[in-house]
This record gives sequence, structure tokens and C-alpha cells, in this order.
Amino acid sequence: MAESGTRVVVAMSGGVDSSVAAALLVEQGYEVIGIMLRLWSEDNGQAGQACSPHNRCCTPDQMQDARRVADLLGIPFYVLDTRELFRQQVVQYFIDIHASGETPNPCIACNRHIRFTHLLDQALALDARYLATGHYARLRQEEDGAIGLYRGVDAGKDQSYVLSILNQHQLRHVLFPIGEFTKTDVRAMAARFGLPVATKHDSQDLCFLADGDYRRFLRQNMPQPASPGPIATLDGTILGQHTGLADYTIGQRKGLRISHPEPLYVVDKDSAHNMLIVGTLNELGRQELTAREINWISGVTPLAPFHAEAKIRYKALPVPAHVAPLSDTGASVRFSSPLRDITPGQGVVFYDGDRCIGGGIIERPHANSD
Repeated sequence: MAESGTRVVVAMSGGVDSSVAAALLVEQGYEVIGIMLRLWSEDNGQAGQACSPHNRCCTPDQMQDARRVADLLGIPFYVLDTRELFRQQVVQYFIDIHASGETPNPCIACNRHIRFTHLLDQALALDARYLATGHYARLRQEEDGAIGLYRGVDAGKDQSYVLSILNQHQLRHVLFPIGEFTKTDVRAMAARFGLPVATKHDSQDLCFLADGDYRRFLRQNMPQPASPGPIATLDGTILGQHTGLADYTIGQRKGLRISHPEPLYVVDKDSAHNMLIVGTLNELGRQELTAREINWISGVTPLAPFHAEAKIRYKALPVPAHVAPLSDTGASVRFSSPLRDITPGQGVVFYDGDRCIGGGIIERPHANSD
């Protein structure tokens, strides 16, 4: 049971996961406050068609659902306007990183700057001890006193990848109430609590796009308009012309509009020369990368290289890797075999079994070496 009088702010979205997280905390005796974030979204005029002007994470219907759940649970509910901060820290980051030739994960940026910095600060200012979310992940106190971050029990829903940015201060003030359960369990609990969102579908896609078309969004918002350029092989042979580097991602095969005896894939983007580099499936694979902005969950940079499992995308399978810290915030990673789709701007996250060791941003893959 919770300590008497322990106050917790729950980040509510109107979905089943955060609603069950709030219900569990109420059941456990916490003093719960629900807060929903109002996030920035482009309007219909920018998208050029009739579609929702609201961020998909906080539509009026979702706000109404979150408020209904809060009323049912008997907890206070507030909406925090973070539109401008979200625009600066997540949307502009998305634009800027694409402009540099990389492909970012905006959910990582949102967790880093919005949920677990700004919202956590707001929770602590309300004299709450914890901020709770509906993420599928688990926390555990280690033998040395540090708080460890672990995969959620439901392997298909585990979200430790996008939580790898959390530091020890944040981990000591967060709760993940549903991390010990599967999605099926969570829906069953929602029905048991009588929550009106028990069968609600999960949200998908980039939440701030009016129509889900990120290529159209980037063409309209990048500082320099996307311009066509050459498509070339690794040896410099020009095969055609691309429509703008932001329209492509590493590993892409469809939409290249070039003719070649073998299937070709995007293997690199040379933003300095506005050139899209393509190659065969064998040329696509890379075995090494360097990463920046590494966050070590324990708060301590490893003193020596180590073996771990690593994920290079949220839905990627973990693979064996040799990780060598280059500095407090950098690392070199060599995989046991070449991987497709190593994409600059995406996260690379390290695991020891179910324990998340840390992660960072992929800076660049390296040519294979013997």
C-alpha cells in the first residue's frame, strides 16, 4: 500500500493505459491528480485539406474521456497548455533533424523535454512525490541503491526504448503502474474499474500532423525548401534524381523511380551534396555505428567496453552488440552481424537481459570492416 498522503500526478491522455494507471493508484491509496497536456498541432490550412486541427494526443474527445475517467475515480483533473514548448522542443527538433539529413524519433524528444522534464517539474511543484504514466516499463531498486529501468512484462508493448533518456533524478520520481501487466490485463482491469475507455484503440502516427503526411509537413516547414538532387550508387554512378532528401529514409526501396538489374535501397543521405546514396541489400547492411547524447541509466559511464543487446528502432528486435564508451555521452557500437536500417537520428538502446542500460542517438553507421 502507498504511504498515507503520498501525492501522485498522473499524465492522462484519455486512453486505456493512463486511465488504468490512475485507477490502480487510487485503489492503492495514493492521492491522485490527473493532468492532461495540450500539445501543438498544425491547423487545417497548413495541411491544405479538411482534417483535424487538434493534436492526436489531446483531441476534444480525448480530453472529454480523460475528464470522465477522472470524475469516475473522484480525482481532480487539469489541462496544462504546453503547446509552445512542444512546438519548440519536439516539432522544431523534428524539422531541424530532418533538415540535417537525419530521421528523428519525436517520441524520445517528447519524453525527454515534455513529459519527464516539464510535466515532472509541474508535478513536483504541486508537492507530488511522483509523476505516473501509462508506459509499459518497470522500475527496480538495484543493490547499489540506483533505480533500474526494465522492460515491461508485455514484450509486444514494452516502451523502455523511448524511456532510455531517463536519469536517476527522474527515475526516483516516476511510477509506471501498468508495467507489470500485459495489454490484455490492462483492458480487463479497465472493464473491472468500469472505465469508459476499456475498448478504446491505441493512438498511432505522429501526433502533431493534421493529416499524417510527414513529407508534406516537412516540405512546408523546412527552412530550406526541399530540392531535387542526384541519386547515386556508392561508387558515384548517377542513376536518377530524388525529390528531396527528407522524402527518404534508410532502408527504403519503394519510390526511388530508378531502373537497375538488382533491387536498390537507400543506404545513406549526403546532405552536404544533396545526394541520395543507394545500394544493394548487401551494401545496405552495416555492422558498426557511433552514437551521441548517450544517457547511462545508472548515472555512471561504464569504464570499459561491454557486451549487451541493442535495439536500433522502437520495434526492432534486440541483437547482440559490443559497446565501447567513447566519452560520457558518446559510444561506438559493433553488432554481431550487419544490420539493415541503421538510421542516423534514431535511438540506439542497450540492454542486459530485461534491464535497460541506457541509450543515445545514432550519429552514423560505418562501412563494414573485417
